[in-house]
Amino acid sequence: MTRNNVPRAFARFIPAALALSLLAAGTAGAADRKHPANPQPQAAAPADREAVNHAREATACLKLAERAPDAAFDSALTWEDRGGGDMARLCQAMALFHQGQFQAAATRLEDLVPTLGSNTAEGAASLFARAGWAWLRAGNSDRAERAYGAALERTPQDPELLIDRAFARAEAQRYQDAVEDLNRAIAIAPNNAESYVYRAGAYRSLGKQDKAMEDVQRALALEPSNPEALLLRGNLRAAGGNQDGARADWQMVTKVDPDTANARAASDNLNRLQTGQVAK
Repeated sequence: MTRNNVPRAFARFIPAALALSLLAAGTAGAADRKHPANPQPQAAAPADREAVNHAREATACLKLAERAPDAAFDSALTWEDRGGGDMARLCQAMALFHQGQFQAAATRLEDLVPTLGSNTAEGAASLFARAGWAWLRAGNSDRAERAYGAALERTPQDPELLIDRAFARAEAQRYQDAVEDLNRAIAIAPNNAESYVYRAGAYRSLGKQDKAMEDVQRALALEPSNPEALLLRGNLRAAGGNQDGARADWQMVTKVDPDTANARAASDNLNRLQTGQVAK
């Protein structure tokens, strides 16, 4: 199994939505603690403006973490000094992730669960899911498994989390466990092509080529131009001796998903087909 995109459970909570939802839920940041317990009516407007400002700071900082993580980390340190609290520390964790400091990011994300994740199961699951992906990128499959497990304890019917944990399990060569997670994901959301693509990859690794092809065909019935499904079907066709079918699939990948890892893999396989080598 390969994954060329950010896990959906990681990316689904976009910075603005995550920041605003956590602030609205009443997080234990310093900005919230500064508000008086029984504000006078005339004090309500300044307090509201302060909350909005912190929400705007959170949105900007988390977006900056993706494109300029060094600057975002420094900005988050300054923001923390100005009362940013746990949201500032969340931005620091995300900046560390985008810097490639995955272990440090994962640890910080898990440390934030008791505060930022205390109000909603979804908030805690989001933090654990991000930590799981960070642990996986750090090469620690055991910690990734624990983080994804903790996320699923809070939102057990989340198909995207099940897909993400399945991918982590496949990375650890636990293909049958990955299949079980994907079975659950498909039962919950039967029209998600990604689930079938990843289950096909797990079946292929288990040597179950027929099952793998069935799942690839299901994925392509849902998304005819899905590049990962086309790439995998080409590989399965090549392994079964259908070189013309494999060539057609790989050529389609280069058209629908150019300048990507999928396209590069398809091009490599096309070159191998020309020289009589086995496709990967």
